[in-house]
Amino acid sequence: MAVVIALDAGTTGVRAFAVDHSGHSVGYRYREFTQHFPRPGWVEHDADEIWSAIVGTTAELIAAISEPVAAIGITDQRETVVAWDRRTGRPLHRAIVWQDRRTASRCDELLDAGHLPLVRETTGLVLDPYFTASKLEWLFTDGGVAPGPHVAVGTIDSWLLWNLTGGEVHATEPSNASRTMLFDIRSLSWSDELCDLFGVPASCLPEVRPSSGRLGVTHESSGLPPGLPISGIAGDQQAALFGQACFAPGATKNTYGTGSFVLMNVGPECPPPAEGLLTTVAWSIPDGAGGTRTDYAFEGAIFSTGSAVQWLRDGLGVIQAASEAGPLAASVPDTDDVYFVPAFTGLGSPWWDPYARGALVGVTRGTTKAHLARAVVEAMAFQTRDVVDAMVRHSGRAVADLRADGGASAMDLLLQLQADQLQVPVLRPQVQETTALGAAYLAGLAEGFWSSTDDITANWALDARFDPVASRESVDAGHRRWLQAVQHSRGWAAPD
Repeated sequence: MAVVIALDAGTTGVRAFAVDHSGHSVGYRYREFTQHFPRPGWVEHDADEIWSAIVGTTAELIAAISEPVAAIGITDQRETVVAWDRRTGRPLHRAIVWQDRRTASRCDELLDAGHLPLVRETTGLVLDPYFTASKLEWLFTDGGVAPGPHVAVGTIDSWLLWNLTGGEVHATEPSNASRTMLFDIRSLSWSDELCDLFGVPASCLPEVRPSSGRLGVTHESSGLPPGLPISGIAGDQQAALFGQACFAPGATKNTYGTGSFVLMNVGPECPPPAEGLLTTVAWSIPDGAGGTRTDYAFEGAIFSTGSAVQWLRDGLGVIQAASEAGPLAASVPDTDDVYFVPAFTGLGSPWWDPYARGALVGVTRGTTKAHLARAVVEAMAFQTRDVVDAMVRHSGRAVADLRADGGASAMDLLLQLQADQLQVPVLRPQVQETTALGAAYLAGLAEGFWSSTDDITANWALDARFDPVASRESVDAGHRRWLQAVQHSRGWAAPD
């Protein structure tokens, strides 16, 4: 039996993941790479180091498995941008990471100048440094990258595709393109008006192709076996939505990682902009009739989830290992009216406040580290509820259940709190690597490894189900207190 390999280029490391026809892993390799913080609020990666890690992990994986490789899929950290020289293939600057806030003041200028309606209507996004366009503008104005025919730019997926194909293919697909703030999500093409606004020559941007379909094959110069089809790409959160088999409108998942990303499939019609939410392309796949079907999603981007647990461990020393957070939080029945807002780098959906900062309220002499740990866990559930409530309100669709994945979803307490807050079941699948799984599925569909999305739906298997046990009245009371705490965090770091 052949396998499909997914290359998962995350924010702190890369993973090569081999998947069989049943959707189970038959092997993986992982390697971290360096995080660079040249100034407060700046986050950069060495694109060459990411590529080296991809080659190393993938070559190790292929050497370790006996099965032939049917296809390769790619998933990536989305908004992070790389600029490189087409002639040499070398980066022209470190990659600027999605977490980077250096262009916050530029986004404020654009907001004050009245450009938000254009951005919202064209891209489904908001004017925030999270997205690629202002980072790319900075590279051209302050980063020493001179526009010209030799310059290529793109998100991490296009950087990897370029290298895998030996520089023969400079392309991306709609789910990644829709995160750049340069892409018209209705026409599915680069926006000349937004490229002009941000000073980005369209000639340096990648070609946009479907998310599922052969994009190229591995080149002998890549360091991998030549001729392997590269046939699927999606941004990490859209890939997770695909890997969770959320194919029907209203199907919703949350990935509890460093941050949390809630996505709801809203179907093939692009909805109007929704307050507090992003509208994004979910994927573009064959429709079975010789054409292509594009699905859209509402997204809520929550900046701090697992990073708050890391803060408990590394910043405060409250716990020695992340795995201790759940048991410590479960050792008390509630937070004793303590609330924690993890706005370390601002608040994402539904607030979109880059100047919010973390807040801990309600502390008394009776507050213990267990109360603090539980407040951190409850904050994950509260933030997700805020996003889901907005999605239900704007889509007009009730959420039947929430499919959960990501590292923190291993915490039973969190998923029970989440079920209580949403008053719907929360489902955890057996295969937690849904991001890599989604990329593998997209690639395998293109090569006939899976015949349709029905095969993928059949592969999805339940690990644990969490039904609501608390009443709506009791969870609403806690949520109201949470919203009070959020207001204390808002605008804290705003310029005078």
